[in-house]
Amino acid sequence: MDTIFALSSGPPPAGIAVVRVSGSAAGAALEALAGRRPPPRRATLAELREAAGELLDRGLVLWFPGPDTVTGEDLAELHLHGGRAVIGAVEAALAAMPGLRRAEPGEFTRRAFVNGRIDLAEAEGLADLLEAETEIQRRAAVQLAGGALSRQVEGWRERLLALSARLEAALDFDDEGDVGPLSGDFIGEINALGEEIGRALAAPAAETLREGFRVALAGPPNAGKSTLFNALVEHEAAITAPSAGTTRDVIERPVALAGIPFTFVDMAGLRDPGCDDVEAIGMARARTEIERADLVLWLGPEGEGPRGAWEIEPRIDEALRPAKASPRYRVSAVSGANLAALKHGLVEHAAAALPRPGETALNRRQRALLAEASAALAEVDHSDPLLQAEALRRSRVAFDRLLGRSSTEDVLDALFGRFCIGK
Repeated sequence: MDTIFALSSGPPPAGIAVVRVSGSAAGAALEALAGRRPPPRRATLAELREAAGELLDRGLVLWFPGPDTVTGEDLAELHLHGGRAVIGAVEAALAAMPGLRRAEPGEFTRRAFVNGRIDLAEAEGLADLLEAETEIQRRAAVQLAGGALSRQVEGWRERLLALSARLEAALDFDDEGDVGPLSGDFIGEINALGEEIGRALAAPAAETLREGFRVALAGPPNAGKSTLFNALVEHEAAITAPSAGTTRDVIERPVALAGIPFTFVDMAGLRDPGCDDVEAIGMARARTEIERADLVLWLGPEGEGPRGAWEIEPRIDEALRPAKASPRYRVSAVSGANLAALKHGLVEHAAAALPRPGETALNRRQRALLAEASAALAEVDHSDPLLQAEALRRSRVAFDRLLGRSSTEDVLDALFGRFCIGK
C-alpha cells in the first residue's frame, strides 16, 4: 500500500502547518528530510532538506511507529512554518520520494477504519464533528466519534451472540440429553433487547441535527412572511415589497439561535387558483416545503393553516392588520416587538426535538440497520427453533453492517468523501 501525505492543518498562510505522512515508508521519508528518525512520540527540532541538500525549513518533527497510531500505520508529522511556499516545497520533496503520493480526501481516516482503529459509526461521528457549526452539533458528534453508539451496539451484539449460542446448543444437542431445553426467560431476554433498540430508534434523527430544525413561514401573499423571515435570519435574504406575490420561489437560510441549528424557509404565498403559471409553480413548491418542515409558522387567516402550525399574528404595528383571536405570538418584524419571545419559543421547541446531552442521534443508515435488527428480533417469537436461529443471525448481520464489519465500497466512498484531504 502506498505511503500517503497531506497538509492536515488549516489552509495557508498560518502560524504553523502540520504535514502528516502515513504508511510503511513514513520513517524513511522522515529520515530523508530530517536526516534522522527521532525517538517515538517526542517532538524534536530539525532542519528539513530536500534531496540536493537545500534547506526547506526548520521545524518540529514527530515519529509514531505503528500499529499504535491514529491510522494503524507508521506515521510522521512535520510541524512547519505555515507559509504557502514552505508547505509547497516540503510537499514537493515528499512527492519526489519513491512510494509516496498525495492523499485522497478522507484517506487517513479510511485507513484508520481499514486497520481497525475506528469502526464505521465512529468514522461517521468524526465526519459530523468536522462539519459541526453549533454547540449541540459538536456535542452529538463527539458522542458518536467517541464510540457511544458503537459500545451500545457491541453490547447488544454480545448479548445476541450469547442467546444464539444457547439456541444453537439446544438445536445441536437436544437429542443427546446433556443440554437442557431453553429456559423460559429466553424470549423475555429477546424482547428486552428489542425494547432497548426501540428506545434508541425513538431518538431524534441526526439529519435534523445536521441540517437544522426546519421552520417554514406560510400564508397568503403579502402576509408579511418575507419581512419576518429576514428578521429571524437577521439578514435581508428575501425581497420585500407592498405588492402581493413578490416571493415566487423557495428561499432558505441556515442560522443558529442560542446554539440550536435552524433552517428557516420563505416561500410563495398560498391563494386560490387563477394566478399565473410561475406563481402556480411557486405555490406547489411551497406546499412541498410545508409538508417537509418540522414546524410551520402560519401568518394567514386563523385556523386555515396546516395541522400543528403555530398561529402567528404579524404586523402588530399596523393599525389595519387582520387580528387573530388567540395567536401563539403577536409580532412586528419591523419594530422587533415580541420577536425575541418568538425566537425563544422556537429554541425551546427545537431543543425538545434534538438530542439531549448524552443522547446519540442516529443517521438514516444507522436507523435503517437498527430497524432491520429490531424487525428480525420480533420474529424470534416463532415456535420453530430453526427460524428463531435465522432471525438472530439476521439481527447480528445488521449490527455488523452498522459497525462496518461488512460494508460495501459505495457506502465507504460516500462517507470518507465527506472528509478533507488531510483527514
